[in-house]
Amino acid sequence: MVADFVKSLYTASMEYARKLDLMRERKSFFLFGPRLTGKTYLLKKTFPEAKYYDLLRSDTFLRLSVRPSILREELAMLPPGTTVIIDEVQKLPILLDEIHSLIEDKHLRFILTGSSARKLRRAGINLLGGRARVLRLHPLVSSEIGAYDLERILTYGSLPAIYDSDEPWQDLKAYSGTYLKEEIAAEGAARRLDAFSRFLHIAALYSGKQVNFEAWSSDAAVPARTVREYFSVLSDTLIGEMLEPWKSGKKRKPASTGKCYFFDIGVRNALAGIQSISPGTDEYGKAFEHFIYEELRAWLDYHRDDRPLTFWRTQDKKEVDFIVGDEIAIEVKAAELPQYRHLKGLIAIADEATFKHRILVCQAPEPRLSEGIEILPVKVFLEALWADTLIE
Repeated sequence: MVADFVKSLYTASMEYARKLDLMRERKSFFLFGPRLTGKTYLLKKTFPEAKYYDLLRSDTFLRLSVRPSILREELAMLPPGTTVIIDEVQKLPILLDEIHSLIEDKHLRFILTGSSARKLRRAGINLLGGRARVLRLHPLVSSEIGAYDLERILTYGSLPAIYDSDEPWQDLKAYSGTYLKEEIAAEGAARRLDAFSRFLHIAALYSGKQVNFEAWSSDAAVPARTVREYFSVLSDTLIGEMLEPWKSGKKRKPASTGKCYFFDIGVRNALAGIQSISPGTDEYGKAFEHFIYEELRAWLDYHRDDRPLTFWRTQDKKEVDFIVGDEIAIEVKAAELPQYRHLKGLIAIADEATFKHRILVCQAPEPRLSEGIEILPVKVFLEALWADTLIE
């Protein structure tokens, strides 16, 4: 049922030139990403001649689950270097033993997709012993859309089929309710789906804020230990991520807990029950910050850049939204006329380390420089980011 729902949304999706360059990869690799990010479409477009197995198809799944060695037998006569795609490999983790053998003995190249790494980790599988790189596909980014509609993204997110939908809110609710919850149940990740649903709602409401497991526990009416387990489910199924605090400062003591962000702002809004985002409201500011988070995370992943993405907050409440490595500090404000108070965190962090760039991303009409801080309109910031002139 989940597979049919997801496929029904794919039919509404337009074609986009994705920034993740898969042709760079010469060896086997994993491609992870939540459903509807476009993994299957991208792979079929990039590797049209590849041998393809879809584990969401019941006949393929049953055939390989009964006797996994059939995979080796079916691929034994392929010439070395042939590309084989296995979609949603987490459905049958046992196949990785056969795949490992085929890589070593037959020199085939495998591309393995998944919307969850949870079952692979629980099975004790080490992702082919380091023989395959792990890549991640995100929802659409600004440079892939082109003339993007900011308000639409802040409200409905940028999953391709949702962004193109004539009924984005209805599709988002269906995706968040039907797919996410059933996917979690199928993974065996939560014994009580009602408790996990309450947790998802609370996590969405607190997205972008520092995590307080005790407060989440109280609001979701589940034990704190269970909340921690549920958060690991969010991470393993690629739905959410913990942004850790930056701790390389010289003077002030940093925050000890991280912040939670969902992989897509639209999914976050649907889970939180937020149907509209109005400019000038707190929710608009949170969504704007979340949007920049998604762009930065995607840029780092697509460029195979291992520098950490963190945030800075001190006990005296000095704060900068995002830090890339130890080189770039980024504060995000939705204001059209940023004030001096919006620069305080970026001014304070200059005492902690030397940064190549300190940037305020906002909605000002023109870029300017103040107190050594680059004040950049969001359009200018994103164009520089994806032109690779901002992060070196």
